[in-house]
Amino acid sequence: MTEATPTQQLSDVGVSIWLDDLSRSRISSGGLQKLIAEKNVVGVTTNPSIFAAALANGESYAEQVAVLAKAGTDVTTAVFEITTDDVAAASDIFKPIYDSTAGFDGRVSIEVEPGLAHDAQGTIEQAKALYAKVDRENVLIKIPATVEGLEAITETIGAGISVNVTLIFSLERYRDVINAYLAGLEKAKEAGLDLSKIHSVASFFVSRVDTEIDKRLVAIGTDEALALKSKAGVANAQLAYEVYEQAFATERASYLLGAGANKQRPLWASTGVKDPAVPDTTYVVELAAPEVVNTMPEKTLDATFDHGVITGNTIAGSYAEANKVLDAIGALGISYAEVTELLEQEGVEKFIVSWNELLETVTAALEAAK
Repeated sequence: MTEATPTQQLSDVGVSIWLDDLSRSRISSGGLQKLIAEKNVVGVTTNPSIFAAALANGESYAEQVAVLAKAGTDVTTAVFEITTDDVAAASDIFKPIYDSTAGFDGRVSIEVEPGLAHDAQGTIEQAKALYAKVDRENVLIKIPATVEGLEAITETIGAGISVNVTLIFSLERYRDVINAYLAGLEKAKEAGLDLSKIHSVASFFVSRVDTEIDKRLVAIGTDEALALKSKAGVANAQLAYEVYEQAFATERASYLLGAGANKQRPLWASTGVKDPAVPDTTYVVELAAPEVVNTMPEKTLDATFDHGVITGNTIAGSYAEANKVLDAIGALGISYAEVTELLEQEGVEKFIVSWNELLETVTAALEAAK
């Protein structure tokens, strides 16, 4: 018997590997199917940056762009048509996995416009529009975990639409996200919806936490500070898993689970290592545990497949040490609240920049097609 690949070993621990990328050429070339067959990929996440990159190198979009240009379609509608078509096509590819895992995996995510991050009503309306347009049960609508996003999460879940909550950086906000999900399930139950059909993941960002905190540790520059470099991201995510375990063991959650509901699983996002001094599989091997999703850029997926050393559940038993790491960082005068607030704000801003790039790319393509 041949030894299982690292991605198979990761799957055996209970980690769902989702690819953090999508493009029409990846769909039409069979590349996505190949990753499913060879590297244990069971889902896909997208965001405005991913679509901006796909369309910037987008020969495969020329035909659709020409049709849209001929019809005089405005740029926002064109982006909506193009991205939902890609997500629907990817959803069809993942449908067998969705069916065989009873909705647990085989998921494809599409994000609401980042400019709606502080507009609850606008987010709810667009979530429903995206869900209706993609028209696939295995789609997840991505909603950012801003304060306004929390209300939108509850309403969208309450309408029976599965949600990927994105841009979570702090443990406190993660608790709010779980609360918003449970409140949504309660609404859905009251409306007589089938809770077993509603799924959600909570995207907790990892590498960006290290990038911001490491910058501050380097500025302090003491041996004590430098010894804590590249430890905050993993510690924060480990403690997020503890929050997950506690939240879904409560009486409130247990009642909903008993009524057929699903847990909202933690998803590790931003798992590409930014610091060249850190092993490129760190945010995969250090955060392996049952029921989590790890959404990887292709570079991280390839590194994991090639040389990831999977040693089983690496989150179990980590909480005391993780707390020590965050306490030690706090003792140096680095404010956890300030860092996580800044990262949320920057996260929204970065996606708005990518969204604008996407609009510019499509505008240029529509003009050229005329």
